[in-house]
Amino acid sequence: MMHGDQEIECQISDAAMDELAGTRGTASIARQAQFVALRDAVERIASDIFDSGPVVKGATIRIFTKHISKEQS
Repeated sequence: MMHGDQEIECQISDAAMDELAGTRGTASIARQAQFVALRDAVERIASDIFDSGPVVKGATIRIFTKHISKEQS
């Protein structure tokens, strides 16, 4: 994710991606395609987390299942 000219590292857990996709136990080999399909939603969630509070410079935005609302999945 970019904030101005600053790159913000983001990560999403496998469980959060499955929750977002409405699936369970996606095979590791299918994760990249799953991420590409969900990229807009993942970026929106990361942006919401970033905007919701102070972020320490150099910190990684981490998305877990608790960040996935029922409306998003």
